Amino acid sequence: MILCCGEALIDMLPGETAEGQAAYVPHCGGSVFNTALALGRLGGRTGLFTGLSSDVFGQQLREALAEAGVDLSLSRISPRPSTLAFVHLTGGEASYSFLDNGSAGSSLSPADIPEMPGSAEALFFGGISLCNPPAAEAYLALAQREAGRRMVMLDPNVRAGFAQDEAAYRARLQEMIALADIVKVSEEDISWLCPCGDREEKLRELGGAGPQLLLLTRGGKGAEAHLADGRVVQVDAVPVEAADTVGAGDTFNAGFLAKAQELGVLQAAADGTIASKDLESCMRYAVQAAAVTVARAGASPPWKSELPG
Repeated sequence: MILCCGEALIDMLPGETAEGQAAYVPHCGGSVFNTALALGRLGGRTGLFTGLSSDVFGQQLREALAEAGVDLSLSRISPRPSTLAFVHLTGGEASYSFLDNGSAGSSLSPADIPEMPGSAEALFFGGISLCNPPAAEAYLALAQREAGRRMVMLDPNVRAGFAQDEAAYRARLQEMIALADIVKVSEEDISWLCPCGDREEKLRELGGAGPQLLLLTRGGKGAEAHLADGRVVQVDAVPVEAADTVGAGDTFNAGFLAKAQELGVLQAAADGTIASKDLESCMRYAVQAAAVTVARAGASPPWKSELPG
């Protein structure tokens, strides 16, 4: 099982009423939720560790995860409210405003960290859950405890504007990167994480911080994989008419992990010893999955039956 560790929230997407008035429509979301949901839909064996509310939005989240076959036995359910993220779209690109104070997800503490079942072969972290304590400290503590015992993948999905203390957030992400075997970043992420130097210097700095495999998503330019042994694997994007980019990176993560799990190369990817042909297969599948999400509004990842084998 791949255990996804991080936020599950409600994206309030812009829409309109039948009378044409502006409105917001609740959709399940959150970077780590999206990755877990996509993994389940793609046939991966997955679970989610997060804080979920018992409110109506929390029920909406749980129902979507259950439909995709995501194991919720390690999640913590409380009467605290669900996190709401109001999405603003400009040219298909998303920005966010969050209501998160005292939420079920943000209130997780290190005391809530579960014991890992033997079936948990890998842990995935990322998203806004790494921005602020106490939840961010809980996820960091889990990564510290399990790194070296299980494969760790990180998608920082940088949201500096959400962090209450940007310096602490940066330091936390740097520690998470050092603990991770695989790190997935966008070009925007590496610009924030490594503010100095040109593109190649940024990649060397990030790759030298600890991960054996660095995955770089480049939107319409496809994706790259940089291994610690110097190998680079590139795949092209799948051309689609974009509705928006919400959840594209999360679906890429899930596609990569699902294919690696299917091929039995998760540990080889974590060790940086994965064969280039297998790595390319995982990346092509990830790009194909992300393209489906981009082509439809909101974070709606594909089911396995929607993708070529």
